[in-house]
Amino acid sequence: MRKSDCYGHRVRANLRHERLLDLLETSGPVDVATLARVLDVSDATIRRDLSALERTGRLRRLRGGAAPALEREAPFERVATQNPMEKRAIAEHAATLVPDGAVVLLDIGTTTSLVARLLRGRTVTVITSSLAVYDELRDDPVVDLMLLGGLVRTNYHSMVGFMTEQAIAQVQADVLFLGTSGVREDGSVFDTTAVEVPVKKAMLRAADRVVLLADHTKLPGGGYVRVCGPDQYDALVTDRDVDPDAARVFAEAGVELHVARALAAAGSSSEDRAIVQEAL
Repeated sequence: MRKSDCYGHRVRANLRHERLLDLLETSGPVDVATLARVLDVSDATIRRDLSALERTGRLRRLRGGAAPALEREAPFERVATQNPMEKRAIAEHAATLVPDGAVVLLDIGTTTSLVARLLRGRTVTVITSSLAVYDELRDDPVVDLMLLGGLVRTNYHSMVGFMTEQAIAQVQADVLFLGTSGVREDGSVFDTTAVEVPVKKAMLRAADRVVLLADHTKLPGGGYVRVCGPDQYDALVTDRDVDPDAARVFAEAGVELHVARALAAAGSSSEDRAIVQEAL
C-alpha cells in the first residue's frame, strides 16, 4: 500500500472513531449492528474499531456492542442541541393532545421541556420532576405547576430518589408524556440512566394515559435499563414513519402512532452529524 493510501486510511479510521465515540456518548450503549448501519461499514470493521478503542480506554466493550468508557450521560444542554427541529415538531403535536383543564405529568428530557413551553398560558396543571420544565413554567400565571421533590441531578436538571417516587404516588394525571433513550424492536422502552427508571415507572402508574415521545433516532436508540413494554403506553409521537415491522408491533399492542413532520433546517448541523442522525 502506498504511503498516501495508508495516510488516507488512517484519516478515515480516525474520523469514524470520533463519530463512533460521539454516538456512544450521546446515546449510551449501542450494538454492533446499529453502529455498522450508522457508520456505513461492515460489522467486522466495527468490531476492529471497538477493539482498538477499548485498548486505549476510550470505550467499554459489552456483549454484542459497546458503551462509553465512563457511565455518564451527556449533559442536558448538549442533548438539547440534537435534532431540534424534530423535537420541536413532536412537542407541538404533543401539546395538541392536551385538553384544557387536564392534569399533565411531564417526564424529564429535552422534548418534554419543549412541551412545557408550548403549554404556557394554558389552563392546565403540570406535575414534573424536571427542573427544565420548572424553568419553563415557573413564572406562568395561568398554569398550575407542581414540582416533585427529591435528590437533584444537576447534569440532567432532574429530581430522583425515594422522595420523588413517594410524591408521584400521591397524584393522578390525565396524561403522561414519557421520554426515552430508545425503543427496541419489540416496542420496549429503555433508558440509559438507571437512577431515573424507578421515577419513570412510578409515573406510568400515576397516569390514565401515556404518550411516548421519541424522535427517529430513538427507533431504535440507546439504553440498557428497561422501563416498560408497549402494553404500558397508549400512543407514540415521532417525526418519521416507522418501518412496517415496528408499525405491526405497535398495532398489535394497541399503540396509536402519531407522526409530526419536521421542516428541514438547512445548515443546522454538520454533514457528518446529518449522516449519523439519518441512519439511526
